[in-house]
Amino acid sequence: MRDDVRRVLVAYDVPSDRRRGRVAKTLLKYGDRIQYSVFVVDSAPAKLMRLREELNGIVDSDEDSILLCDVGPLVSVDDKRFTYVGLTRTITPDGPLIA
Repeated sequence: MRDDVRRVLVAYDVPSDRRRGRVAKTLLKYGDRIQYSVFVVDSAPAKLMRLREELNGIVDSDEDSILLCDVGPLVSVDDKRFTYVGLTRTITPDGPLIA
């Protein structure tokens, strides 16, 4: 595993069904859906920049909001960083989907 891989929590609020679907489809290429509009992405910085560019090409900056929260280096993220109340979702345990 690369040392520069980061875990990023991505949440979005997109009122348009069409754009919301495109945002979700894009995020599915990069990470795991853990809530309806929340994803976890494990990736190197260059791929995260590409993700941001793809999302910028989809959203309407006057209506849509996408939050990218850097949780930290993947090597330092343990099971205690994410906890659930109720139904849990699986996060890919084998490192980044895109290195």
